[in-house]
Amino acid sequence: MNKHPLTLFVIIVSTFLLSSCWDINEPQRMYYINAVGVDFKDNLYEVYVQFINFDDVAKSEQPNPNIVPAEVGYAKGRTVDEAIYKLYNSSDQKIFWGHMRYMVFSESALEDERGIPAIDTFIRYRDTRYQIWVYCTKDPMNEILLTTPLLEGSHAVSKLSNPINPTRNETFILPRNLRDIVIGLNEPSHEINLPYVTMKKDWATSKEATEETFFSGIGILSKDGFKGSIENVSARGFQWTHNETKQGELTIKLDNHEDYLSVSIEKLKIIVEPIIKNKKQVSFEFHININATINGYKTKVTTDELRKKIKKEMRKEIRETYREGLKLDADIYRLSEVLYRDNVKMWKRLEENGKIPLTENSISKINIHINKINPGRKTFAETIKE
Repeated sequence: MNKHPLTLFVIIVSTFLLSSCWDINEPQRMYYINAVGVDFKDNLYEVYVQFINFDDVAKSEQPNPNIVPAEVGYAKGRTVDEAIYKLYNSSDQKIFWGHMRYMVFSESALEDERGIPAIDTFIRYRDTRYQIWVYCTKDPMNEILLTTPLLEGSHAVSKLSNPINPTRNETFILPRNLRDIVIGLNEPSHEINLPYVTMKKDWATSKEATEETFFSGIGILSKDGFKGSIENVSARGFQWTHNETKQGELTIKLDNHEDYLSVSIEKLKIIVEPIIKNKKQVSFEFHININATINGYKTKVTTDELRKKIKKEMRKEIRETYREGLKLDADIYRLSEVLYRDNVKMWKRLEENGKIPLTENSISKINIHINKINPGRKTFAETIKE
C-alpha cells in the first residue's frame, strides 16, 4: 500500500467524481413552455412562447393572488428558429420544451407554404413530442395565450392544453396533434382539418364579462398552404362524418308545432363506401348509425316523426359543410383517402395532385339508421308515442 500512494489517491478522487451530478438541471432554474404561437407579418415570423408557473398548477383551494399564472415572450425573425434564439437571449433561465402542450398558428403563418417549414421546425427538435395539439386562428396571438381559464384555473388545464375534456360534452371539432398533421399532409388528399380558435365573451364574473377561447369551426391546411376556414353553423356537418364523435346536439322543428326540439346524438358509427361507375366515375355513400336522446320537450310526438326529422336535419348539415369545403377547393371529408384505401387503381386513374375531382353530386347518398330513441328521464308524462 505504501509503495503506491499515487494509485490510492487516484482511486479516492475517482470515487468522489463518480458520485457527482455535473449536468443536473435544477427544476427551479428552468422556464417551462406550455404553448407557442406563430404569426407572420411584414415578411417576418413572430413567435410567442407561453411560460406557466407550476406553483399555480399545484395551488391549494385558495389560489395565491401573488402568483403570476403565465407570461408570454415575443420575438421576430426571418425564420422561426431565429426568433426563438432571440427569446433565448432575453431569458433569465434555461428554457425547457419537453412540457409543451399546444401550438397556435395564425392564418398568415400557414399561407403560401409557410406553415410546413414552421411546423417542421418544432417536429425536428428532440424535446418536443408528436402529441402536441395544433390550432389555427385569426385573432391576436397574445390575447389567446394570455387568456385565463375559467375560475382562474391553471393554464396547464386550459381548453387548448386539454381539448379532449370539453369535446366529450360536444364533439363540434376534432382535436389534432402533430402526428395527425404529418399523416394528413402525406396521404391523399394531402389536407388536414385544424380546430379554428377565436375569442368570445360567453362568461362573466360578478365584476365583468370575461373573454375565453372558443372552438368556432375548422381551418383547412394543405401542403400548398392555408385554404380557409369553415365556421359556426356551416361547420356543424363535420361532427357527423367521423367515428371520434362522443356526443353532439341536433335541433329540429317538428310538423304542426311552433316549438323546437333538441336531441343528443351518441354512439355514432360511420362507413363511407365508394361507388365506381363505368370505371370512370366515383361517388360516395355515407352509412351512419346513431342513438338519439330527447332533451326538454313536452308534447305528443311519434318516433316515426322524430326519426324522419333527425335524418333530414343531419343530412342537411353534412351537405352544407361539404359545399362550404368545395368553395375552398377542400376535400373536407377526405373522400380521396377513402377511394385510395378501397381502390388504389381507380384513385390513380382519377387523382390530380393527390386528390380526386369532387362535385356536389360526389356524395350520392346519405343513409342514416337510428338504432334507438331514448326519451330520457321520465319526470313528466310520456313524450314519445309509438
